[in-house]
Amino acid sequence: MRRVSKIVAAGIATAALTLSLSACGESSTESGGKDKGVGLAFDVGGRDDHSFNEAAARGVDKAEKDLGVQSKLMTAKNGETEADREQRLSSLAEAGYNPVIGVGFNYGKSVNKVAKDFPDTTFGVVDSPSEVKNVYGMVFAEHEGSYLAGVAAALKSKTHKVGFIGGVNNALIQKFQAGFEQGVKDTDPKAKVTSEYLYANDDKGFNDPAAAKGKAKGMLDGGIDVIYTAAGQSGNGSIETVAGKKGTWAIGVDSDQYLQPGLAQYKSSILTSVMKNVDVAVYDLVKSVHDKKPLTGNKAYTLKDNGVRLSTSGGFIDDIQAKIDAAKKKIASGDVKVSDTPAKQ
Repeated sequence: MRRVSKIVAAGIATAALTLSLSACGESSTESGGKDKGVGLAFDVGGRDDHSFNEAAARGVDKAEKDLGVQSKLMTAKNGETEADREQRLSSLAEAGYNPVIGVGFNYGKSVNKVAKDFPDTTFGVVDSPSEVKNVYGMVFAEHEGSYLAGVAAALKSKTHKVGFIGGVNNALIQKFQAGFEQGVKDTDPKAKVTSEYLYANDDKGFNDPAAAKGKAKGMLDGGIDVIYTAAGQSGNGSIETVAGKKGTWAIGVDSDQYLQPGLAQYKSSILTSVMKNVDVAVYDLVKSVHDKKPLTGNKAYTLKDNGVRLSTSGGFIDDIQAKIDAAKKKIASGDVKVSDTPAKQ
């Protein structure tokens, strides 16, 4: 096996995205034989969340098109146990899928545990590190991409008041918050950033658009005119609310939300999106298995190598692109160090 150099920085923490035993919304294009293709276990919200899961699905779609591999996609619901996740992963491996990929931090323990029982199968986990020789850990510099979102928000805000909404108050989503707040402050020291979470420790925060709607409305009523939401499918509610008030902007996350068909009616209010190239990471792993050179170990997808980036769809940041590029260059060169934990207030 080809091992990627381990890049597990202290403080890499990832989102807990709960999944259930039942394959709600399951789809399959499996083929016969021992190697059925890729088995992908989605986070809550499924592939049509227009965000995190959708990004992973695009990687599978590309693999199907370019490599001719088949796939089985399993979706989750709220309130799952570790045993549920382990059984889902085991069922995919037992059925002959290779690689088997868990989307989201909550799969970290289960992937690394189940992989020991299937040494001839390659496993992958998004947002969590590898601890076993046949696991590929795909982690991202969310704080670096979020810093650029903070730069954009500070430059576009007319009220000098911007907001951040996180789905669940855990270490991964705090990375989004930390980078965003730092980017805003470095760009406009007088700007006020309000950061709030939908839930303290309930993964429903990634699947509750109504809660995000309410949170966004409160921010808009308080004079905030740019809101960045990192909350999976919940973020759709925030974007809808922002789109209802003239002169305000939403910043999307994980996928280019301007291009998502399900959000098309709101796209004129989506300033930009912080994109995590989960699709690239998933495709990299599937292709490596297809080529009989499975990736293992850990890989960090950073701003420097375009593992995270800002979308430019809509042209709404064209007028400030030079300043965004300058900030990106400083991060890539190491002149600016982006914190992955929020500053104490």
